[in-house]
Amino acid sequence: MKLLILSASLFALFSPSLAHSGHDEQAPLSGESDWATRHVTEEHHISNFDPGAFFTLHDFDSSLSWSADEIRRMYGLDDESNKKVDEAKKAEVVRKTLELFDRDLDGVIERVEWMDGWRDGKRLEDFGLGPGHHGDDEYEYEIHHFEKYHDENTKEEDLIHPEDIEHFRKHDELEAAAERQEQLDRMPIVEQNIPQKFRRY
Repeated sequence: MKLLILSASLFALFSPSLAHSGHDEQAPLSGESDWATRHVTEEHHISNFDPGAFFTLHDFDSSLSWSADEIRRMYGLDDESNKKVDEAKKAEVVRKTLELFDRDLDGVIERVEWMDGWRDGKRLEDFGLGPGHHGDDEYEYEIHHFEKYHDENTKEEDLIHPEDIEHFRKHDELEAAAERQEQLDRMPIVEQNIPQKFRRY
């Protein structure tokens, strides 16, 4: 349901695109277009956008500014596919992006700074870290695997790719953890939560 609402919102802002990319590793992007254009094409399946819509899409907390955390998220720096990238490189991505657009040096990029920078020809740099995966697991699975290899007619027994198996393994683990927590919540006393020194044996 969350994916459906997100998709409807995106289609209201942008024109859809059918471009697609794998998600196992964030491969460096190629081509002549700038990183933002390639990001929305690969990550959001959008082929046409304006800078204001791009800014709003990545203003994750709706504050009319991009914080360092939002820049990290936009570039997918905390995604599983970038776990081997060291913190110094991630900090460099944030620093260089702020240097490019943050005119008043307050540590955030306000919408007006972004729009002015874009109008002046400034573009987000491609740091060679891929297209910027920043959705949750469900979104990333849907957009990078299910849409590419399956459709609405796919039966459960057809979901046999390694990505399908891993995706549903995670679902099973979450369900099992929720069931364990539910059992613990029904117990009047959870002995494992009592420190050893207070237990009577």
